[in-house]
Amino acid sequence: MNAADYNLTYPFEGAAVRALPLGATVSLRGIVYTGRDRLHRFLFDGGKAPVDLRNAAIFHCGPVVLPEEGGRGGWRVMAAGPTTSSREDPYMPAIISHHGVRAILGKGGMGPATQAACREYGCVYVQVVGGAAAWVARHVRRVGRVWFLEEFGATEAMWELEVEGLTGIVAMDARGASLFASVEQSSQVVLRRLLHTGAKVEAI
Repeated sequence: MNAADYNLTYPFEGAAVRALPLGATVSLRGIVYTGRDRLHRFLFDGGKAPVDLRNAAIFHCGPVVLPEEGGRGGWRVMAAGPTTSSREDPYMPAIISHHGVRAILGKGGMGPATQAACREYGCVYVQVVGGAAAWVARHVRRVGRVWFLEEFGATEAMWELEVEGLTGIVAMDARGASLFASVEQSSQVVLRRLLHTGAKVEAI
């Protein structure tokens, strides 16, 4: 992947996050926290976050994490592909507003409610390439703490990952713009034009 347009280092301060333009390539360094369905529902229902998420990033990811060889007690990430983020749309706006999350990492886009929360509270959604779990894992420098391992299982647990050079595209910025909304609007314009002119859409 080409060099990033912007670098973002944890803690992800509001001014730096708000400066990220839509479509920019951003490289993250520092701590990110993984979270999937069970963690989001837990936080949404009022569960206490085990760590302060203010100016933090939540990575929609269920990593494959194994114990370090040699019985040293640590962990190593074998794969860390992003999870489809739209599954967390029912919970994400409330989590952004209540916990002060500054960045969401995932794939596939998120909806208007999350887009509005990003604008109101100064958060960005960063699209991480899907289907490249081993590539993402190479950018995990260290596995720190883990929470809810017994309660949720390894995939749904909340992992603290220290990353360096984890790169993605700003797909929702902190000013309320969304690449996904732009593509949808452009597609609607093209579709209306085709329907109006009676043009045939050939099957591929």
